[in-house]
Amino acid sequence: MEKKNNKAEQIKDVHVHTHDGTEHSHTHDGTEAEHVHSHAHGTGHHHVHSASEKKAVINRISKAIGHMEAVKRMVEKDEDCSEVLIQLAAVRSAINNTGKVVLKNHISHCIVEAVEENDEEAIRMLNQAIDKFMK
Repeated sequence: MEKKNNKAEQIKDVHVHTHDGTEHSHTHDGTEAEHVHSHAHGTGHHHVHSASEKKAVINRISKAIGHMEAVKRMVEKDEDCSEVLIQLAAVRSAINNTGKVVLKNHISHCIVEAVEENDEEAIRMLNQAIDKFMK
């Protein structure tokens, strides 16, 4: 991890790693996270997630985790199976709704930029992600 100064002379942490054969550089300054994705065809796109967008997704995930822990306690206490199933359906709905928020943010920011940059790989990857999410 190295430190770099941005235009406002604030220090940012820059993390570089490879995931699925793609190099990712993540810059974090406490307000937004910028990700650079370099694809096999040599182009890349930048997308920025605001602190409020990230917080909204993290809050949704935290609530789903808390709900799932409550369902686990229900099972441990031998509560009615019908009630457990109803609560599992609520957890699944919360996770699906979180996925919708992530997808909308991705389309609004990342995919718009990818289209502007003619990044067909990003579109292909979005389609794959949607296929996996919708299973």
